[in-house]
Amino acid sequence: MADYHISGYTPDDGTTAAQLLSGDGLTYNDFVILPGYIDFTSDEVDLSSALTKKVTLKTPIASTPMDTVTEANMAIAMALQGGIGIIHHNCTAEFQASEVRKVKKFEQGFIVDPLVLSPRNTVVDVIAAKAKHGFSGIPITDTGNIGGRLVGIVTSRDVDFLTSEEQKTTPLTDVMTPRDQLVVAQANVTLKEANLILQRSKKGKLPIVNENDELISIISRTDLKKNREFPLASKDSKKQLLCGAAVGTRFEDRERVQLLAKAGIDVVVLDSSQGNSSYQVDMIKYIRSCDELRGVEIVAGNVVTSAQAKNLIDVGADALRVGMGCGSICTTQEVLAVGRPQATAVYRVAEYARRFGVPVIADGGISSVGGIIKALALGASTVMMGSMLAGTTEAPGQYFFQDGIRLKKYRGMGSLDAMEANKGSQQRYFSETDKVKVAQGVSGSIVDKGSIHKFVPYLISGIQHGCQDCGAKSLRSLRSGMYAGELKFEKRSPSAQVEGGVHGLYNYEKKLY
Repeated sequence: MADYHISGYTPDDGTTAAQLLSGDGLTYNDFVILPGYIDFTSDEVDLSSALTKKVTLKTPIASTPMDTVTEANMAIAMALQGGIGIIHHNCTAEFQASEVRKVKKFEQGFIVDPLVLSPRNTVVDVIAAKAKHGFSGIPITDTGNIGGRLVGIVTSRDVDFLTSEEQKTTPLTDVMTPRDQLVVAQANVTLKEANLILQRSKKGKLPIVNENDELISIISRTDLKKNREFPLASKDSKKQLLCGAAVGTRFEDRERVQLLAKAGIDVVVLDSSQGNSSYQVDMIKYIRSCDELRGVEIVAGNVVTSAQAKNLIDVGADALRVGMGCGSICTTQEVLAVGRPQATAVYRVAEYARRFGVPVIADGGISSVGGIIKALALGASTVMMGSMLAGTTEAPGQYFFQDGIRLKKYRGMGSLDAMEANKGSQQRYFSETDKVKVAQGVSGSIVDKGSIHKFVPYLISGIQHGCQDCGAKSLRSLRSGMYAGELKFEKRSPSAQVEGGVHGLYNYEKKLY
């Protein structure tokens, strides 16, 4: 029995984020979040959060622009799961723009710039289009362009049984379904009405025409199915998947930005290991001055201090990417003695940037769901990950086996391998003119994690459960509780870190999901 009983007494337990991060620099492993009060289920937790000032995601996760992490397949999968993929720039501008187009064309409502052929094209053109774009339901107009008079449509069923010689010589007029047999919708149709027509007709494509029977857009049946399968999908105002791309900050990168904008990017990430530079400031000013780039959101960085953040916010950054030397394959802090422990960096930059309505992306140092929750609890709006996603099916590269374990290659963009592959990686580390390259990263391998479509739902569920334990029903309330001093933290000693992990077993098997 207690010696004393004081009615209404609530002890002041734990420390606030401001108190926790007022001294030595901390990583995510150095502290733990204290539990809050639960009066809701985990699936009620709202994970919607800002990526930039104008772009909001339903899942606060982005894939990093590394050449072993994000190309079109990864960006598509991330967007379908409610996040976003940032396509790397360690490649030609043309290849990068092509990857962006693949993402933007993957799932759409009204497809306003579909691939169109003319009656004068041959079957071999349809075969080539299918090999390049992955589909073969192609509308045919008299001009071969959108806006021409619709004369038919050709699908794989129309051309499957032709020999290779016949494919070269057979015009599309001989195999296409003619206009009088097509189901079409008029230009004033709504997306909902068009979807109903498509469902009732059981066709693969629904052409949309104006009063002159000229093709103005189409709708795809496969997109309807994707909408049902991926309710969290990140989309723009045209119902296309959101997509970002990274660029360098040199003068020649201005042409790359223009090319990417034409391909349809929603977000451009200025990719530099140290973003507080005249190069980045000039690039932000350039993008802001171009009318054709007006709709593109700018993510600036990387930064780890509020002083760095100020310079980029002052010239118009829409979001900040935080992290320097904290990634699993990054050696910047070790080699150059510059950087900052990631937990401290995220808190300090986020605390400053929030005063200007600029979201913060925590980039690096994430090795588990717990790391994601801690980054979000310290003020980050989203997290950007590399190693967590590198071993998935959608990451670039081939699987290989070593000692019976299925692996995929993963390398830092500051590694010699990456810098030798393309100039983009050299520019990120200000090394393109160096006679001797100083590596700021390593190359390695990552264990197979399966598909993004299984791994990300596991991450989403984990974040929701973590927020529930904190007593936060949304990421907004998680952050507001932290800034109000209601969300409490506690430092962990080395022994506490051991205690917080698996320990005391002879052996064990660790399955994530």
